Amino acid sequence: MEMKSRIQEKFKLLYGTDGDMFASAGRINLIGEHTDYNGGYVFPGAINKGIVIEIKLNGTDKVHAYSLDYDEYVEFGLNEEDKPQQSWARYIFGVCRETIKRGGKVEGFDTVFAGDVPLGAGLSSSAALESTFAYALNYLFNNMTDKFELAKIGQSTEHNYCGVNCGIMDQFASVFGKKGSLIRLNCKTLEYKYFPFDPEAAGYKLVLVDSCVKHELASSAYNQRRQSCENVCAAIKKNHPDVEFLSDAKRVWLEEVRELVPEEDFLRAEYVIGEVQRVLDVCDALERSDYETVGEMMYQTHFGLSRLYEVSCEELDFLNKLARKCDVTGSRVMGGGFGGCTINLVKDNLYDDFVNTAIEKFTEKFGHAPKIYDVVISDGARKIEF
Repeated sequence: MEMKSRIQEKFKLLYGTDGDMFASAGRINLIGEHTDYNGGYVFPGAINKGIVIEIKLNGTDKVHAYSLDYDEYVEFGLNEEDKPQQSWARYIFGVCRETIKRGGKVEGFDTVFAGDVPLGAGLSSSAALESTFAYALNYLFNNMTDKFELAKIGQSTEHNYCGVNCGIMDQFASVFGKKGSLIRLNCKTLEYKYFPFDPEAAGYKLVLVDSCVKHELASSAYNQRRQSCENVCAAIKKNHPDVEFLSDAKRVWLEEVRELVPEEDFLRAEYVIGEVQRVLDVCDALERSDYETVGEMMYQTHFGLSRLYEVSCEELDFLNKLARKCDVTGSRVMGGGFGGCTINLVKDNLYDDFVNTAIEKFTEKFGHAPKIYDVVISDGARKIEF
């Protein structure tokens, strides 16, 4: 049964009525990884996989929430001490609390939700969940919150209720996503620009290869790398007071502090400064329809993420090397790392061979098949009209 229909059926069964339906999207990021919390550029787009919710005000001060995917029902209040135990429910609770903190109105509601974003694949199902509820509550209570603030509500939910000190990219892409376009976002100024993205017209496909692994150190390692970047930024700032984020720093300024920071921190910063420039290079290349340059930048990003930032893993490095052997134009780990997907830019005539080879060779080495997702760039948070 279609996901929307299953949600409606369960909502009717639980609450005896019908509600409004909203959706938001997971995201891909073509390039610009771990640059968002460093004040740099990212280049994401919303995809045609996401979260769908049905929701209706219930006239109480309690939230009644059911996750179709977890087959679990939770009730919670709207005060700080009411934080639920279930991790998935904390995303909803956090969005409620962050809305209230900003002066928005939130009262009790009933909801059922489900998603088709593959969990652990680096497509940011959590941001899709936050963005859907932020958008829905803003609509239902007429809070007049602008889209930037909706994205920040999702980001603050991660910080304050889910223990991940993330940047703004995932929530921004889920809220601002636009069909057929990628978004170059300056994470320091929040200035953004849409770039039409139509690889099909140039004879390419964008495909994700999901390793189906997620290594447990991801959250703690993410926070450690953020701390490394902040350490280097603080060292550079002593010589260059205008440096607010690592993305403000020039490569030569990084060299000035090489002996003053741990080698590990230096390598993390070296990757970030290079990655900020790669985003700009990719945008320039796309304006020329130069997909070969786009692809080479993707390979450079993977090298940096694997060797300098050290957020890859054996499975992802294997897929990246396999892509090179199959003459794939571009390939890199996507998302926070330590598992999840590679994102691959593949010529049409090489697509079948690459996909078949990836499945065969990966299964042979790791004992399970990867999953393949073709990417369609889609719209972000929205009300579903019937």
